[in-house]
Formats: sequence, structure tokens, C-alpha cells
Amino acid sequence: MLFEFAADDPESETEVRSAVGELAVRVGEAEIEMLLSGPNDHRDAIVSINAGAGGTDAEDWAEMLRRMYLRWCERKGFSTEIIEESPGKEAGIKSSTFTVEGPHAFGLLLPELGVHRLVRMSPFNAGQSRETSFASVDVHPQIDDEIEIEVLDKDLRVDTYRSSGAGVNTSM
Repeated sequence: MLFEFAADDPESETEVRSAVGELAVRVGEAEIEMLLSGPNDHRDAIVSINAGAGGTDAEDWAEMLRRMYLRWCERKGFSTEIIEESPGKEAGIKSSTFTVEGPHAFGLLLPELGVHRLVRMSPFNAGQSRETSFASVDVHPQIDDEIEIEVLDKDLRVDTYRSSGAGVNTSM
């Protein structure tokens, strides 16, 4: 009905279209906020990538994943810092750990958690055989020092052990 009213007046039509566009943006933002409402989703992330089964191909696959994630972070405007990296023997990486700082970094990267599989014709195999490679991706929230952990006495179990003798002298 509002569009019918606005059809008679071009200025009103422009105003209604603008309002609908703004509403669509706000609904999109609300959907993202709803999806990223977990207890740690707002935090920065620590991402670890480890080459799995597949030898050199897996190490190459792990490097491809790392490069893909770093480029994604760059496009999102997130800052990254590589903490640890172990190069592969021939190509790629054995492992890499990096931090990602930005709004909802952990919540956005959490779906990447798990084992990633690549099936391709191996560039490292002289027979040009089809190879399956695996790499695992772990995503953890970066926790600050503000969290307090309370351990109750009822949750503790204390066991005390005593020796029954002098022990055995094995120096002879």
C-alpha cells in the first residue's frame, strides 16, 4: 500500500525505496548478531593448521589453507600475526598458528574447525596419480585475564600416598 501511494509521487517513491534499503541492511546486521551470540563469538581467534595424512601433498594443502584464511582476514580488515610455523620438507607447511584480531573473529572462524580434505592430481608425484590430502584446522577464542575460575572444595579429591620402605638400591 505504501508503494502504491509512493507511485504517484516520485519523491515519495525515492524515500520509500531508501527506507526499505536501510531496513534490509539493519535486518542483515541483526541476523549476524543473532548468529554470533555465543559466549566467545565476539572474541579474537587463535587458528592452528596442521598437515595430516598425505605427505608433501598434505603439507602443500595446509599452506593453501593458511594462505586462504590470511587473505580472507585481510579482506575483512582483520589483523593477523603468525605465532608459529613449521615448514614442510619439500613444500608447504607442517603446521602454522596465527592470531586473528577483529570483530567477531572467533565466531566467524569457528565453522572452519575440523579436518579439511583435498583430492587432486598430485604435482609432487611423478606418476601424476590422484592423491587425497588432509589438514586439520583448530580455532580457539583468545581469552583475556578477566576470567575468574572458582574451584569449590567439594569438587576436589585429595589422595595421599606413602612409601612402604626404603626402596631398592640399584647402584650396586
